[in-house]
Amino acid sequence: MWSGPWKRNKEVSSAQIDRGRIPRHIAIIMDGNGRWAIRRGLPRSLGHKAGVEALRGVVKACSGLGVEYLTVYAFSTENWRRPKEEVGILMNLLTEYLRRELRELDENDVVIRAVGQIEHLPAEARTELARAFEQTKSNRGLVLNLALNYGGRAELVGAVQGICRDVQGGRLKPAEIDENVVDRYLYTAGIPDPDLLIRTSGEMRLSNFLLWQCAYTEMVVVRDYWPDFDEEALLQAIRAYQRRNRRFGGLANE
Repeated sequence: MWSGPWKRNKEVSSAQIDRGRIPRHIAIIMDGNGRWAIRRGLPRSLGHKAGVEALRGVVKACSGLGVEYLTVYAFSTENWRRPKEEVGILMNLLTEYLRRELRELDENDVVIRAVGQIEHLPAEARTELARAFEQTKSNRGLVLNLALNYGGRAELVGAVQGICRDVQGGRLKPAEIDENVVDRYLYTAGIPDPDLLIRTSGEMRLSNFLLWQCAYTEMVVVRDYWPDFDEEALLQAIRAYQRRNRRFGGLANE
């Protein structure tokens, strides 16, 4: 269930977090960069730049906490509808982030991956992503999953198309299709479903993000805009998650 939205009301330290119950996979809808900038009388582009800095801190915090997977909604299939200039800024920030942070991410054993239709991204962004994938593929730490040109419905449509092709080709029988089979045709094949989904800016919707994967994900919505989301906010979200009783459709544990 949705927990909020809520604002931070007191500090939470890492010592208050149960290290034995850290979410294995955290997904984040990084929302509110533009509104953060507008409220400060700044151009939206500076909000997106501030958002990149927030991501840097959250990646570092997740890595230190022992989170195995972090999937961030960086650019949706719907974001192409934004003004061409803003889309260009977002693509430039992606390439700048990869160039600037790749060495440090690699040194800290982070694996960089992406989910979505990345083949439709600008050539420069694809080049930097390919370099990041190759350089970090042997690392064993946090997997940073960048959702780029990603849409949950497009992902499901692609999965259905892939299943149909394999049924027509005789490689799969209709009776064999179950949830595990569907999982194998998704962008996130081989990655566990998110344990915790965090959305910033107080919006109470999924926005076409990980629709299949979030069926039983615990959700925490915070009022902070993404550039204001920091390690303390992350710890509060994890603490809220740890207070939940995950039933997966069954009865509560007494």
